Amino acid sequence: MRVISFAQPGFMLAGAVIVTYLSAEVGFWAAAVLSVLAVSLLALGVERVAIRPMVGRPVFAIAIITLGLDVVIRVVANGFIGLDVRQVGDPWKLDTVSVLGVEVQQRYLAMFAAALLMVAALFLFFRYTRFGLAMRAASFDQEAALAQGVSVSGVFAVSWAMAGGLAAVAGIMFGAGTSIDQNIWIIALKALPAIILGGLDSLAGAVAGGLAIGLFESLVSSYQSDHLPWLGENFATVSPYVLMLAVLLLRPYGLFGTREVERV
Repeated sequence: MRVISFAQPGFMLAGAVIVTYLSAEVGFWAAAVLSVLAVSLLALGVERVAIRPMVGRPVFAIAIITLGLDVVIRVVANGFIGLDVRQVGDPWKLDTVSVLGVEVQQRYLAMFAAALLMVAALFLFFRYTRFGLAMRAASFDQEAALAQGVSVSGVFAVSWAMAGGLAAVAGIMFGAGTSIDQNIWIIALKALPAIILGGLDSLAGAVAGGLAIGLFESLVSSYQSDHLPWLGENFATVSPYVLMLAVLLLRPYGLFGTREVERV
């Protein structure tokens, strides 16, 4: 749809919260699957009810609607969290393994493996399946895709369902080994500079942008207080956005985004 969805933090929080309620009953893995399915259906419903009537309207208006949806979803999810923290009930706890002589928590390895699996699955889906190709065509040119028999309406619905499910996976993996409170949605905001930095229409760019943002924030967090203390103690929190702005000044379409050329 060429719209940045600000509802992703809400979907992420909803996915994590659902697991906290189901894991004690059905176990972590079954709860994770049910949570992903539930949030996918929630995202699909949001697209049908709130986003579909806005097709053809200015992109800015749709983006503002997704911002409002995020607030609504988070308010409802926060009601289920309450004032206390909730435990996901993951299978890793705080166990560690040795990787090249470095002790690493198993939950971080699980996050890394899940990210690789999701990226590989998306790459294969978009490149080798008929519906994945249809989604790429609709993203490139909706009118041309319609002329070739692609259901753009179906593409929009599936894209929102996939986005909701992936956000739920992020919330579940982030909550594994730790607790869930009302503030974990803030971590999802880092996806915005990662995606824009890599390029809105590039899957490889999203991966590269995410790695660049994570590495840059870690370096700033480790060394900024020693070398640039005048920037303040919490500068690492805003450093991803500083990097994003710096890159956009040189490459407005991101590192791997497609440059658009218009004749005037």
